[in-house]
Amino acid sequence: MTTQRSYRERIYIVKDIILKLVQYGELNQTALISCCGLNFKKHSPILGKLETKGLISKDQIEVGKRTVTAYKPTQKGIEFSRHILEPY
Repeated sequence: MTTQRSYRERIYIVKDIILKLVQYGELNQTALISCCGLNFKKHSPILGKLETKGLISKDQIEVGKRTVTAYKPTQKGIEFSRHILEPY
């Protein structure tokens, strides 16, 4: 009995991330990673690149003694989603 691993190309991971953020408006790091079915250690560079390119923004929110990381789409990310990603 063999197990098959599901492999997603980077563009589909980017699509999932941006569409989830556009759909929900803002998600904390844990919710975003779990909604998209990602591994944080493996896929955090993708989040960094999306932030660098201006498609998403990251905010650090203090909740008591904890710091929560929240991501939300930028206007550029929303436009990218509407014009490029949604038709597919």
